Amino acid sequence: MPDHAFKAMILAAGRGERMRPLTDTIPKPLLRVGNKMLIEYHLDKLARAGFKEIVINHAYLGDMIENALGDGTCYGVTICYSKETIKLETAGGIANALPYLTADHRNRPFLVVNGDIYCSIDFSTLIPDLVRLNSQSNNDLAYLLLVNNPSHHLEGDFYLSEQGRITATGQTKLTFSGIGIYRPQLLSRWPSIARHD
Repeated sequence: MPDHAFKAMILAAGRGERMRPLTDTIPKPLLRVGNKMLIEYHLDKLARAGFKEIVINHAYLGDMIENALGDGTCYGVTICYSKETIKLETAGGIANALPYLTADHRNRPFLVVNGDIYCSIDFSTLIPDLVRLNSQSNNDLAYLLLVNNPSHHLEGDFYLSEQGRITATGQTKLTFSGIGIYRPQLLSRWPSIARHD
């Protein structure tokens, strides 16, 4: 297991409209896939990759998420919950959780994973990217993991240059996987409504 102090966040505040009626009574990250809840796959993989502190945001049926996962002890991590009382969307949810994500190291980048996806990635392979983004000589604000366009999203999200940079134009768009690494500075100026008291 890698030895590092980077934190991770799992986004779990969505309503899960496309999974209704299943999500009428349970938040999407708690839906079972095989013998585990969807979010448990992330927690297990993050723990194996050496992430000790996990922040999970929630809104819709959030108490069910806290009751199901507890403080994270059974997964070998510490879970902190970032509760949302209004709809903040992705960037707002991350900005709202910044006090937790930056409590010990104000400028250290962190990993963010959508709680409603399943992926086969080994999160430890992203640690070198966290280290690179953490370098003072690096001016980048984020790294996004892009994938080939799935059949339900053929138009894609971002153009990618040969140098691995997101560009405004290009030949082919790729799809954002729901996995990214962010520097706190990217979200530190988000509107104050997305902040804890």
